[in-house]
Formats: sequence, structure tokens, C-alpha cells
Amino acid sequence: MIPRRTLPRVLLALFTVLAVAHLAVRLLGIDEWSRPTQAFLMPALMLVVAGATGRPRSRLLCLAMVALVFSWLGDTAPAFASGDTGFLLMAGFFLVAQVVYVVAFWPHRTVSVLHRRRWLLTPYVGTVVLLVGVCAPHAGELLIPVLSYGLVLGTMAVLATGLGPWVAVGGALFLVSDALIALSAFAPGWNPPLNGFWVMSTYIAAQTLIVLGLTARPRVRAARARATR
Repeated sequence: MIPRRTLPRVLLALFTVLAVAHLAVRLLGIDEWSRPTQAFLMPALMLVVAGATGRPRSRLLCLAMVALVFSWLGDTAPAFASGDTGFLLMAGFFLVAQVVYVVAFWPHRTVSVLHRRRWLLTPYVGTVVLLVGVCAPHAGELLIPVLSYGLVLGTMAVLATGLGPWVAVGGALFLVSDALIALSAFAPGWNPPLNGFWVMSTYIAAQTLIVLGLTARPRVRAARARATR
């Protein structure tokens, strides 16, 4: 039996091994192992959340786990449907994941850049506007979904700033990761080297930072409470 105190570290180490293995597969171009290794990432990260937190879990953590489930569905959808259908399924599941994150983060909006240091909204708004501006002319009948996804994604990243620096950076990296996917799908001529590696490295870092930031919040609050006694 693994001691309860040690379990989160063991699960995080397991996730780290899987993440490194997947990124190595991407970097080396071993395509036959790309999907299988990707499919285990979000379940392993969910185990990190489960191992690091006790029951009953907060609304925030429960919703974060739901977002990880839909992210996993987005990760695995292209393996069961090819071409445009696979892409649309992937985008649809990730849209739901982003909506769930928005719902989870919304109660903390008063301490995000929506209400504090509003000048920090500029890079978020600028990134979304630029991304939509580049992709929309080539989206065709997917224009409305592209606009909707851009709005939800930007909202998630902005609201993430209300949950501490780790979650904020995670939200920003999620914006970068999905921006790379959108550019690959809709921007003519966009084909940078190792694009899949950069998409997955920013995606994995984003989800990891969000999870670590959220699971650390109860400990941070407890430490602050002890300090004020």
C-alpha cells in the first residue's frame, strides 16, 4: 500500500512519465504510438486530482475533473473518426471542456483581470481577435463555431487569472495550444516544424498547471488560516 501522503507524488510521477513518453513520440515522429500514449494522459491527470484531494471535493475540483473527461474525449475522438468528422468531434469535446472550465472559474471572476489590473486583458483580447481574424476568412461554414470557440477559449483564459499564477499560466498556455491547432486547420501556409509537438507540449503544460494550481488551493488557504491565528 502506498501511504496517503506519498500517493499524490507517485501519481504525479506516473503522469510525468506518460507525458514525457508522449512528447518523445511526437518529437521522434513515431506516429503509431502517438494516439495510444495521448489517450492515457488525461486519465492519469484525473488520478492526480483524485489522489491529491479528499472527499467531499469542492465544486471547483469536481468541475475541473469533468473538464478533464471532455478533454480526454477530445484527445481520443480522432482515433474513432477520420478527416473532418474526427476534427469536428475533437473540437466539439474541447469546446465543452472549455465551457466547463468557464463555469468552474466564473465565481472567481472578481479577483481576475476582469476586475483587477484590467490592462492585462489587452494580450488576451488581442490574441483572440488576431486568431479569429486570421482563421475566420478560411473557416467557410464553420465560421460561427470558430467564433464561438475563440470567445469561450479567451473567456476561460481570462477567468483563469482569478485562481492564482499557476492556473493563470495554464489558461494562457491552453489559449496558445488551441491557437496552434486553429492555425493549422484554417490558416493557409501555416505548417511550422514539429507543430504537433508544440501543440501537445503547451496542452500538457496547460492542463498540468491548472490541476496543480487547483489542488494546491486548499493547502494554501489552510496555511494562510494558520498564519493569521
